[in-house]
Amino acid sequence: MSVLAKFAEENGVKYFMVSYTDLFGGQRAKLVPAQAIADMEEDGAGFAGFATWFDMTPAHPDMLAVPDPSAVIQLPWKPEVAWVPADCVMEGQPVEQAPRQVLKKLVAEAAEAGLRVKTGIEAEFFLLTPEGNEISDPFDTAEKPCYDQQAVMRRYDVIAEICDYMLDLGWGPYQNDHEDANGQFEMNWEFDDALVTADRHSFFKFMVKSVAEKYGYRATFMPKPVEGLTGNGCHAHISVWDLDGKTNAFAGDAGGQIGEVGLSEQGGFFLGGIMKHAEALAALTNPTVNSYKRINAPRTMSGATWAPNTVTWTGNNRTHMVRVPGPGRFELRLPDGAVNPYLLQAVIIAAGLSGIGSKADPGPRYDIDMYAEGQSITDAPKLPLNMLDAIRNFDADVELKSKLGDSFSASYIKMKHQEWNAFVTHFSAWEKQNTLDI
Repeated sequence: MSVLAKFAEENGVKYFMVSYTDLFGGQRAKLVPAQAIADMEEDGAGFAGFATWFDMTPAHPDMLAVPDPSAVIQLPWKPEVAWVPADCVMEGQPVEQAPRQVLKKLVAEAAEAGLRVKTGIEAEFFLLTPEGNEISDPFDTAEKPCYDQQAVMRRYDVIAEICDYMLDLGWGPYQNDHEDANGQFEMNWEFDDALVTADRHSFFKFMVKSVAEKYGYRATFMPKPVEGLTGNGCHAHISVWDLDGKTNAFAGDAGGQIGEVGLSEQGGFFLGGIMKHAEALAALTNPTVNSYKRINAPRTMSGATWAPNTVTWTGNNRTHMVRVPGPGRFELRLPDGAVNPYLLQAVIIAAGLSGIGSKADPGPRYDIDMYAEGQSITDAPKLPLNMLDAIRNFDADVELKSKLGDSFSASYIKMKHQEWNAFVTHFSAWEKQNTLDI
C-alpha cells in the first residue's frame, strides 16, 4: 500500500489535493479520490503547464505533479480532504522552473556545504468584505490600530479557528495580533527547515483564505491593498545550523559591528550576500507591480510604512531592510505578502550561499531611524522603484541567476516582463483624470 493510501485509510481521507505553486505564486491543484492516490503518488497528476503561470506552450507534453507524502496535511476544517505539495516533472525530468524544485536544489546545495537553513516568517493579511473593496470591520478605524484588543476580538472567531488548526497541526503558533493597518492581522508560528516553512507558508495562505470565506470575509496577502494604510509584509527570520540542527552557525562573535550584534563570521558573510544581491532579489521577494506601492510608499496613516526603501542593516531597529534582533539570526524585512513561499526561501539561500562563497562584506551597520534621518545616508543603494527596475536588476545579477538556476531565471524574467507589459498597456482611470484636459 502506498504511503498516501495508508494515510487516507488511517485518517478517513476521501480526497487529496495534489498541489503545486507556479512562477507567480498561484496555487494549483487537482482533487484526487483516495482510491486513485497510489497511482498519482507513483506517476503524478497530469497538468497542462501552459494553462498556469509557467514558461511553456500548449505544445509541451504533460507536466506531472508528483505528491510528496512527507508533507501531507489533512485539512483541519474539512478532514475528509488532505493537501499534499507536489514536485513537477516532465518526461521523467524535474521541471527546473518549478519553484519547489528550485528551493529543493538550493537546500541540497546548502547541505553539501554542511549547512541547514532554518527560517520563520511573519505572514500579514487583511480581512476585507467579499468584494475586496472595504475592510470587513466597519468599527476598525483607529489611527493607530496596531495590537488593538477590541479589533482583534471582533475577529476572534476567524483568528482563533486558524490558530487552533495550527496548534492541532503541531506548527507551534505562539502569537496573533491586529497589525498596524485597519483590517490587518499577523499570525506567527515556530521556525523550521526552509522547505518545511515554505510548505507551511503555502498551506497557511490557503487556510486563511478558506476560513475567511467561511465567515463571509475575503483574506488578502496583497502587498498594498488599501491606499494610505500599512501594507502586507512577510518578514523572514533566518538562521543557519549544522546538519544535525544542534549548532547555530550564525551565533558567535566575529568582532567588529557583526560581532557586536551576536553574529559569527559565517553569519556576517551570509548577511553580506543578502546585502550584495538585495537590489536583484527584490524581483522575487517583491514580485508584483503593487509590491512597490509598499516599499516606496509615503507615510501611512499610522505614521510609518514599516517597510524599507534602502539597502541597509542594523541591530534591533525596524526601520532598516535587515535587522539583527538577537544573537544567531537576522530578520529580512523586504519581502511582502505576494511573495512565492518557495522562491522566498530559495532566494534567501541563494544569496546567502553566494555571500559565504565570496566572503561578502555586509557593509556598515547603521543605527539611525531611517524614516526620520535616512536622507543622511547617501552611499547606500536604493531598492527598486518599480517591478521593471527589479526585473532588470535581477537580469543583470549573473551570479544570483546562476545560483537559482539559469533555466528558472530565464523563465521568470521572461514571464515577469510579460506581466509588466500587460500592466503598462492597461488604460487606467488616473490617465484620464490627469490628461483629458491637457
